[in-house]
Amino acid sequence: MSRQVVRTSKFRHVFGQAAKNDQCYDDIRVSRVTWDSSFCAVNPKFVALIIEASGGGAFLVLPLHKTGRIDKSYPTVCGHTGPVLDIDWCPHNDHVIASGSEDCTVMVWQIPENGLVTSMAEPVVILEGHSKRVGIITWHPTARNVLLSAGCDNQIIIWNVGTGEAMINLDDMHPDVIYSATWNRNGSLICTSCKDKAIRVIDPRKEAVIAEKEKAHDGARPMRAIFLADGNILTTGFSRMSERQLSLWNANNMEEPMTVTEMDTSNGVLLPFYDPDTGVVYLCGKGDSSIRYFEITDQAPYVHFLSTFTTKEPQRGMGYMPKRGLDVNKCEIARFFKLHERKCEPIVMTVPRKSDLFQDDLYPDTSGPDPALEAEDWFDGKNGDPILISLKNGYVQGKNREFKVVKKNILDGKATKNTENSSPANKSASPTPSIKSEAKLEEILKEIKSLKDLVSSQEKRIIKLEDQMSKIAI
Repeated sequence: MSRQVVRTSKFRHVFGQAAKNDQCYDDIRVSRVTWDSSFCAVNPKFVALIIEASGGGAFLVLPLHKTGRIDKSYPTVCGHTGPVLDIDWCPHNDHVIASGSEDCTVMVWQIPENGLVTSMAEPVVILEGHSKRVGIITWHPTARNVLLSAGCDNQIIIWNVGTGEAMINLDDMHPDVIYSATWNRNGSLICTSCKDKAIRVIDPRKEAVIAEKEKAHDGARPMRAIFLADGNILTTGFSRMSERQLSLWNANNMEEPMTVTEMDTSNGVLLPFYDPDTGVVYLCGKGDSSIRYFEITDQAPYVHFLSTFTTKEPQRGMGYMPKRGLDVNKCEIARFFKLHERKCEPIVMTVPRKSDLFQDDLYPDTSGPDPALEAEDWFDGKNGDPILISLKNGYVQGKNREFKVVKKNILDGKATKNTENSSPANKSASPTPSIKSEAKLEEILKEIKSLKDLVSSQEKRIIKLEDQMSKIAI
């Protein structure tokens, strides 16, 4: 009789640790809107959180270091006229964020270098094309300025943000509300889950469904579907008995799942966060107080349960830090930003290691901030794998990255118009300083104007109060 041997894995002992109180973001009124998105988006510089806002929709953008109590008067991004449902940071520019809202629009914002000083109501681009609320926003992983949005009008639109145009409109593929839409690793395909219980793999440029599985999960509650690095598809959903399930599918043959893992009976939608470098997937249920994590391998049973991180408080939403924002010196393999009712709490996942040296087995080269191709190339049919960077000298990388982001910023409309007419030689040489200084100057002028307005309003207030005091004195 063969004795069962415990599977060896370097992630078996991964443990989670919640941040101390002084490292949390406190006194934030997290949005109460009934929509199953993560309500939080994070990158190596900022954390963005959808909040309760009267008379429209707003979200907060905080520099990562701005922990502690957040003042009620802290500036917000508040251009939407309806509640904000989803936000997503651009993977190729840490200062650009897109938001989708109940007002049927998608807006793209450029956040100043050190965060907001005054509330921002003017986006760089407004993308109008949906006839109902926009609940899903996701940037293309490798092409610059390509953005996907999905709305409750059952259509998916893919935009070229640089020009503000809707380039692809997939409006006849989904008969009901779209629950999720995600890109594969090189952005050539998208995978969607829908209220009709079907999972679809779509080639957006050919506008064709290339694989479909009806009734991927039998339950009526919302499903989620994501692509894995090897092209397989991972789905979370519910059985007929309302048990939560995790399934793995081969995209080339979706007749039967490769494996199904049953978890527990609960009605919170499971949000999957996948790390393509380590093959670990983290499942965060809305309303749960735990994060489950699994390792996905290419050997049966394919999905291996690792552990559960549990806290006392249920989560309203969850943000997931990209790999390049982690602290490699502490063997951090994931960092989450858990939303409570009134605060945001960072949670760090760590692999215990005795050595202080860089652990190359935990940190293979990961997707960097540089796009592999331009929007026009992608729409013309080209594909590009992510440009990888090493995390060994992660902090040095950050300084170079800032320079690159500013250097080529298609989102700055003025800059593109000026450079389009110039020769290729001038294009590469001249625009860098002018774009950068123009943007800075504009920012400073705005700040001066807002301060002047503030001073004049305070002067009026003082005069009024002096008047009232003189009357009382008389």
